[in-house]
Amino acid sequence: MSVLFEKTLNKEIPTPLYYQLKEILLDYIVNYDDNMDVPIPTEQQLSVRFAISRPTVRQAINELVFEGFLYRIKGKGTFISRPKIQQEFLQVLDSFHNEIKKKGLTPSTKVLTIDMVKSDKSVSEVLGVTEGSTVIKIQRLRFANDDPIVIVDTFLPYNLCEFLLEKNLEQESLYELIEAELSLKITRAVRSLGAVLADDYEAQLLKVKQGAPIQFIKSTTLLSNGTPIEYSLAKYRGDRNTFTFEMSR
Repeated sequence: MSVLFEKTLNKEIPTPLYYQLKEILLDYIVNYDDNMDVPIPTEQQLSVRFAISRPTVRQAINELVFEGFLYRIKGKGTFISRPKIQQEFLQVLDSFHNEIKKKGLTPSTKVLTIDMVKSDKSVSEVLGVTEGSTVIKIQRLRFANDDPIVIVDTFLPYNLCEFLLEKNLEQESLYELIEAELSLKITRAVRSLGAVLADDYEAQLLKVKQGAPIQFIKSTTLLSNGTPIEYSLAKYRGDRNTFTFEMSR
């Protein structure tokens, strides 16, 4: 904690004091503290050390909690969250299983539901099928080192993917099964990133508070012959995932 308390606030500049403290705490979280079992100093301790009000301290901490860098345990204090998983999902077309393994983590999957349903307008437009057609809907909860990371709702055309109903999707890769069965590679995906707040059901599955921020990614995946094969809606825990974008000019 000595490194944290070596810092000072500058009350002569227009930058808000809460924001200055937030930056000091964030630097400490990212670069110095590796003991996540010990709470950070209390609001009172920070207030005294930096000679600012407790509401100012509380605002800085609240923002770091909302952004997923800190979390509170009632009666015990405020703790540093585990490091976020750097996801290349928006840049690289690979399975969740392979992506997590490449990061040195252990992936696993729980199939929550697998059903045949009637396609609505949005699913039909993406998959290129008639509205009301039969599609396969799979809902999976996916883990890294036993921590729930993402809920994925996947829609697939029934006429091409009926064989999946007999497969063990907790042990086998969806992409590998499709490529083997259809003798076509999955070569392209179009993805969009947004943000939503966790509802009660999502909060229970992902082990976050209701209303916590979630990264929401819509994906359309296509085969090498241009046929749309998958439409997925993925909701990633905001406190455990960060996504990288790479651009060039």
